Amino acid sequence: MKIETDRLIIRSLRRDDEPDFITMASDGSLTEIFGDCSDCSHWIGQWIAESIQLEKENNPARAYLAYCVERKKDHTVIGSVGCTYYEDMKRTGITYFLGADHRGHGYMTEAVKSYVQYFFQNYSADTLFAAARVANKASCRTLERAGFHLLETRMYQDLYDETAELNNFYELRNTRSIHTITA
Repeated sequence: MKIETDRLIIRSLRRDDEPDFITMASDGSLTEIFGDCSDCSHWIGQWIAESIQLEKENNPARAYLAYCVERKKDHTVIGSVGCTYYEDMKRTGITYFLGADHRGHGYMTEAVKSYVQYFFQNYSADTLFAAARVANKASCRTLERAGFHLLETRMYQDLYDETAELNNFYELRNTRSIHTITA
């Protein structure tokens, strides 16, 4: 998979992305998704291999689909965007992270908007879900700027969370799937 925006390339993960993902894990960028990443250098390569296999299967309702986000101008790997299946809610949701050094430039909003467009063009889905901790104001702003609408705010405990935390739950409807009937 490859998507190009004005400033970014969103592409399939490669094994040589491992060092960049380890660096992002060390700055805390993957903590909300994976929990404690202090030993990620031992498992991130396996996660990338699994991600490559899941992309071949191409089923967003199975587990997750993760893609690399790199800056177009210098091909620096800056994060990841994709989707994950929330088994407890039976919904597919957007997932993303951005390395700490690359925040505050609108990169993730650009990546999320582009991935959402790709997702709705390639999968028969009416909506895409999102969850973001209320305390992660930047992530909530990213979702809102990308067009997601707040559904509710409530306590939630995800797979890697030790305790429940206050989360915002968002949804983005695929407007192309809405059909109007005219008489």
